[in-house]
Amino acid sequence: MSATDTLNAPRGPGSAMKIVELSSAPSAVSLYTAAVGASSKRLAAVDRLPELTYVRPDVRVDAGHVARYAQVCGFTREQGVPLTYPHMLAFPLHMKLICSSSFPWPVMGTVHLTNSVRQHRRIQAGDRLRVEATFGALTAHDKGQLFSLLTRVLRDGELVWESESVNLRMGVKAPRGPAFESALLYAAPLSRQLDFSAPAGIGRRYGRVSGDINPIHLSALSAKLFGFPRAIAHGMWTKARALAAVLPRQALDAGFAQVEFKTPLFLPGRASLWTAPLPDGVLFEVRNGRGDKPHLRGRVAL
Repeated sequence: MSATDTLNAPRGPGSAMKIVELSSAPSAVSLYTAAVGASSKRLAAVDRLPELTYVRPDVRVDAGHVARYAQVCGFTREQGVPLTYPHMLAFPLHMKLICSSSFPWPVMGTVHLTNSVRQHRRIQAGDRLRVEATFGALTAHDKGQLFSLLTRVLRDGELVWESESVNLRMGVKAPRGPAFESALLYAAPLSRQLDFSAPAGIGRRYGRVSGDINPIHLSALSAKLFGFPRAIAHGMWTKARALAAVLPRQALDAGFAQVEFKTPLFLPGRASLWTAPLPDGVLFEVRNGRGDKPHLRGRVAL
C-alpha cells in the first residue's frame, strides 16, 4: 500500500468503489451480534473481495482515550500518541467490512495473522482525522484463504498513518492469490530483555478500550465456547505491549512496526521480550516465560 493509493479509484474492469461514510463508530455489541449472525455463510473460494470502503470523515483524537489505551498497553505519557493507537479508530471499520452482507465468509473463526503500521507524521491528542478502511489483496495459505484490510488515516488531506492487517479465514479450499511468504525471515540472534505478565483480566481491559470484545479474549468460560481452554490475549495488545518497551521514550514523528502472530498467549500468563539490532531498527519476539515458544515476531524501523 503506497502513500499515493486512492481508495475511491476503480479496482477492476467495470468496477467502482462503494464508499460508506459513518458519522460515528458503530457499537461493539452490534458488530459482534452481526459477526455471530453471519456464521451460516459458506467457506467457498472467491476471486475478489467487495469494492467497499468505510469512512469516518471527522474523528477527534481524544486525550482521555489515548491515555486509557496507553495505560493498558504499557506506554508512557512521554511517548505521546502510541504508534499503534490509530488501530483503535480503524477497528470498528474493519468489523463493518467483514460483517457486511457482501463479505463472503463467516467472521467467527477468522485469525489475525500479520499486522503492519506505518506513521508518516506525528499524531497528537486533539487532531481531527479522516479514517478509511477497505479490503486489500487475497493471498493463499496452506490452512485457508488470507485477506487483507487496509487503513489510511489523513489529517487535512495528508496521509499521516496507514496499516495492513492480514487475516486467515481457515477452511477455505483452493485459496486464491500468491502463496503467503513471511517478511520476517531474519537470522539475527535475539537476547532476552525483560519479562512481563499478561493478567487474567487484560482481555477485558483491552476489550473495553479497543471495542474488540471477541469472546475468546474475555474469560475462560467464553473462550471455551470457541474451543480454547482459557482466554487468550489480543494479538494487538501483545504487539503494543512489546512496542511500549522497544520504542524510544519520546513521541515519534514517523515509524514502522510489523509483526506476525505465531501462537496464542493464554491468560493469565507470563511472557518474555527478546530483541536484536537491525541496520534500520530492531527485531523482536514475544515468547513464553521459558523463552522457547514464540507468540509473535516483529521488527521496528525508525
